[in-house]
Amino acid sequence: MPATPARTHRDDSQARRAMRLCTWFALIAGALGVVLIAWPHLLPAGGPWVQLVLGALTLFLAFRARAIGTRGVNDYDGRLSLLAAIAGFAILFFAGNAAFTVLASLGS
Repeated sequence: MPATPARTHRDDSQARRAMRLCTWFALIAGALGVVLIAWPHLLPAGGPWVQLVLGALTLFLAFRARAIGTRGVNDYDGRLSLLAAIAGFAILFFAGNAAFTVLASLGS
């Protein structure tokens, strides 16, 4: 039986580009979400729902960037996508609280 060759870590320019785009879009969505949480009067109608979507988008893009970076980029440093993921969790936490408050006020 031949030994299975070790999986080599390849450096793909398209993977590097996709990782960078996902990271920067995640950071931009995270920054928008944090701004809307800090100043909720900027978007009075539908604010919590937009914040929830921005938080989910931030998490999706941040973890997608991390997945692409670990699989296809040799010198991948995931600090920016980790920052975006932490911001996404914070956005979802605070926006979820605001959305729950809106839904609870409708019920009573």
